[in-house]
Amino acid sequence: MGDFGSRVRALLAERGISLRATARALNYDPAYLSRVINGRQQPSEALAAALDGLLEADGALVSLRVPEVRPPEPGAGRPLGIDGDIAHMRASVAHLLAHDNRYGGGTVAPAAVQVWRAEQRKLDRGAVPERARAGYLSAVAELAEIAGWLLFDSRQWDASRTAFLESHLLARQAGDRTMEWFALDMLAMHGVQTGRAGEALRIADELLTRPRVPPRIALLARMRQGRALAQVGDHRRALAALEGARAGLEDSISPRDPAWAWWVNDSEITGHEGEALLAAGEAKAAIPKMRRALELASAHFPEGRGTLYYSVALLAAYATTHAWRECEATLVSINTLLETVASERSRARLRTTLRVMARQPDAPPGVLDLVRQTARAS
Repeated sequence: MGDFGSRVRALLAERGISLRATARALNYDPAYLSRVINGRQQPSEALAAALDGLLEADGALVSLRVPEVRPPEPGAGRPLGIDGDIAHMRASVAHLLAHDNRYGGGTVAPAAVQVWRAEQRKLDRGAVPERARAGYLSAVAELAEIAGWLLFDSRQWDASRTAFLESHLLARQAGDRTMEWFALDMLAMHGVQTGRAGEALRIADELLTRPRVPPRIALLARMRQGRALAQVGDHRRALAALEGARAGLEDSISPRDPAWAWWVNDSEITGHEGEALLAAGEAKAAIPKMRRALELASAHFPEGRGTLYYSVALLAAYATTHAWRECEATLVSINTLLETVASERSRARLRTTLRVMARQPDAPPGVLDLVRQTARAS
């Protein structure tokens, strides 16, 4: 654990990130984070994975975490059977997410689906003993959710929706309310992306009307609600919902918030505000939002999936306002990101934006050359 804490402290110093800013970004109590970093408490698997992603440690922090183990029984070896399967699933989630944050979901989605389906087949065969059933169901539900997200980023809409629905069902069977909320949020996100605004609004309403829903879950529900309202043209209510999400961001660190919500941060909210403004036809107002979201994402993952996503969103806003000088600079940075990030969702949006730019009569020749170069790379 000392090695883990020392490595985290070194990475925080290297990136100029304070402990309190880290706690806020990851939705963890600063006192707990301080105990972990100073070697007084063992980090959870979720915290190790979250820090690994935030600090771009490429799995190093996950590997440095010392698993909590009981003294082995005489003759016992490494974990086998159901307990070993659950440990494997948890480790797979951490590594899949670390890869996704840097490179996007395209290359690892098949691996996630393979692990999820293999473990779910054991449930379907009745091969999981009753004593371990709840924990096993919960672990498979998380795997299904991760597989769904990676499929979503790969633009495999039907497959990702199936995975999210399976995750929701498994979480309910496990009695894992936090994972059930996660699956519902992912379904709402899917609805916004695929034009099911009504479904996203129904899910948001369900989450917002449930008793004792944690603050961060309510924040997510308002965020999805805002994007769905923007899609159906109710821009005033859309921006009001997103303002409510932003107001909740400062107050939403709570012991009741699930650990998986660490990624809900200022960059996420700001980006959704920009997207809502774009949908409302207010591209000029969207530009500073997109710039800020890109700045925040780049601070943590300068060459990662989020940086590509917000770069493409910013390019769309620039192109709409015919800000050609800014388009040129953004295209240069996007071309570099395309060398490593395999997010088909961002690449598809990029291709659409490039086609729109290529048809603009006032686009300078230098910009059009970059458009053609980027189109070949995407």
